[in-house]
Amino acid sequence: MIHFLAKHFIKDYQNTSDQAVRRAYGILCGFVGIALNLLLFAGKLLAGILSGSIAVTADAVNNLSDAGSSVVTLLGFKLAAQAPDRDHPFGHGRWEYVSGLVVSMVILLMGVELGKTSVEKILAPEPVDFSPLVAVILGISIAVKLYMAYYNRTAGKKLSSAAMSATALDSLSDCLATSAVLLGTLAGYFWNVQIDGWCGAAVALFILWSGFGAARDTVNPLLGQPPSPEFVEQIRALVRSHPEIIGIHDLIVHDYGPGRRILSLHAEVPASGDILELHDVVDGLERQLNEELGCLATIHMDPVVNDGGLTAEARDRVAAVVLVIDPGISIHDFRMVPGPTHTNLIFDAEIPYQCTLSDQEVRRRIQAAVQALDSSWFAVVGVEKSYV
Repeated sequence: MIHFLAKHFIKDYQNTSDQAVRRAYGILCGFVGIALNLLLFAGKLLAGILSGSIAVTADAVNNLSDAGSSVVTLLGFKLAAQAPDRDHPFGHGRWEYVSGLVVSMVILLMGVELGKTSVEKILAPEPVDFSPLVAVILGISIAVKLYMAYYNRTAGKKLSSAAMSATALDSLSDCLATSAVLLGTLAGYFWNVQIDGWCGAAVALFILWSGFGAARDTVNPLLGQPPSPEFVEQIRALVRSHPEIIGIHDLIVHDYGPGRRILSLHAEVPASGDILELHDVVDGLERQLNEELGCLATIHMDPVVNDGGLTAEARDRVAAVVLVIDPGISIHDFRMVPGPTHTNLIFDAEIPYQCTLSDQEVRRRIQAAVQALDSSWFAVVGVEKSYV
């Protein structure tokens, strides 16, 4: 249904990198979610009243909160689509993450409230009335929620939207929760086992689980999570496709919302090359990153000295002993500065976050290892962490 509506009501609907198309998709999915959740709320509320089931009624209220969450998601897409201004020069794309966080908070609140009610029902169980109408309503609800999880997950991947991915996770947990409610209703009727309160508690746990997952997925980009390995590999492959670029390091990606990335990197180029030609290559590469990956890129050129292989040989030897200290350490910006009494080897060492050694201890061990290779060498080491 979403594909059909998008095809007929969204212009250029396949171009999801276009911010106008993203906003249209978000609004469309938001309205469909509101409509379906309101219908499910009405149906389940009727089933809960007829059966006297606290779990069914709670599930109905959960669908009402889902409708509210769809409103928040819709509002988030509209706010995120605003153009950059003086106070927000990088745009408003993070409103999508904020709306996803609000949705997760609503989910957590509903989970807590349902958990309290379910505990009361466990302590004082009451029989649940059953009717075929209740079973039919719950069965339809499960099918609808499966569909909502599918289209929100598909749209979330297509648009790289944390808010829609959170909504998909919520829909899937609702499907499992409603299945538990249906099981409790059938158990009470056919086997006279009153597990309505326990099923309500299971629903609450599902809701809390999905709420924590959604919160994590929206808080991480707000705090500044690293880019995905796939995206980093796309950048590296594109940069290294230019033969003038020898190497790449110090890659940093800032995420200001889906489709609003700013990156910087250091590109190693031959020191013997023509500076104007290399600068032209780097300028073209910045434009290419913008056109193909939608990133505003800034590239710093690092000249690499070609001295007949002496520097390269020394670099390889140093890199080998550094790996003994920690296999996750890499070095870059390597150069040799000879003097009358010793030769300075100047380079940066990139330390993985899981390394248990302090920066000072890493520097000390590298300097000792370099001196052991050649007593006339002295390592001037800059220690840094990776941003990808």
